[in-house]
Amino acid sequence: MTILAALVLAIWLGLVATGFWTCREADDNAPFAAPDVWPEVVAVVPARNEADVITRSIGSLLAQDYAGPFRVVLVDDNSEDGTGDLARALGGALCGGRLTVLSGAPLAAGWTGKLWAVHQGIIEAGAPRYLWLTDADIDHAPDTLTRLVGIAHGGPHDQGRRLVSFMALLSCRTWAEKWLVPAFIWFFMMLYPFNWINRPKAPIAGAAGGCVLVEREALEAAGGIGAMRGALIDDCTLGALIKKQGPIWLGLTRRSVSIRPYANWREIGMMIARSAYAQLRYNPLLLMGTVLGLGLMFGAPVWLALMAHGSVQVMGLIALGLMLGSYQPILGFYGRAPSRALALPLVALFYVSCTIYSAWAYYRGKGGMWKGRAQALDLSGDISGA
Repeated sequence: MTILAALVLAIWLGLVATGFWTCREADDNAPFAAPDVWPEVVAVVPARNEADVITRSIGSLLAQDYAGPFRVVLVDDNSEDGTGDLARALGGALCGGRLTVLSGAPLAAGWTGKLWAVHQGIIEAGAPRYLWLTDADIDHAPDTLTRLVGIAHGGPHDQGRRLVSFMALLSCRTWAEKWLVPAFIWFFMMLYPFNWINRPKAPIAGAAGGCVLVEREALEAAGGIGAMRGALIDDCTLGALIKKQGPIWLGLTRRSVSIRPYANWREIGMMIARSAYAQLRYNPLLLMGTVLGLGLMFGAPVWLALMAHGSVQVMGLIALGLMLGSYQPILGFYGRAPSRALALPLVALFYVSCTIYSAWAYYRGKGGMWKGRAQALDLSGDISGA
């Protein structure tokens, strides 16, 4: 029992020491430098069946208050709900010819749908200094692009940054979102500590796919989008590719807001399950280790704090305090009450269940299900359901 308590305490002391949880890595805190001449940027937006949000998201891009050349390329990925027509309706006089809407080609073998659409959009973009890769369900504040470019130019030792990414503010209004969404960001920060990603020499890399500014030449040097054509966790894969080319930066923001609501826990569960098993490299041993590890991290502190005695209980209480305390900054960022941290062990159990379901779906040939496509790699390395 003492060994168990010491192990659990050591885990939480180590996690807290990383600083992943502080929420200090945010766009308003990042070094910013206005370039002498604002470079050309092209936004590339993949869209599939986004009729309910496309007008707002593309409208926010066309409303960017950016001093340099800027245009938008939207790739309609074989939508069935009129997404492309709605986007084309925005391409009138008010947009000044800055919007191009492409009808995407049929999905190519070996590609995930999103990346195939992005690939086509990048070809259409030509040769700008930067590509702004953003999702069709993100609403951006008018100064978002200016902030992205300024952070890119304000990189360490005046080298600039090859990639800058904002973690979009997710919808947190429904009952399920209020309990589960802050944990989604918190777990992401635990897996990909922003403060480590932002250190040029640290081996950890990542990005948030809803809002990524990437230097076009760096992307080409890394092999282009084709180098990651089958990736389900495409944002972090992109971050890893670009960090080999130079510094990158990832942080929280309130400027880019997801307008995709999750009505209930099932919708959030499907969002998690889409890539959870891919994160574990489709490895059943890693799945078993993850389930046991999360049980140790989130279940053992509660059990030790309530059921143990003496020094063992004290260690359990400290571990529990570290767990609940490290959850407070992200709760505050999303405007949730500190007391919601008490539900964290149950929330963790939900995420474990989603991970197990993700593996089950994969072995049924329905892994990575999104927008009606099963996109997880099968055991031979091909895209299933493509």
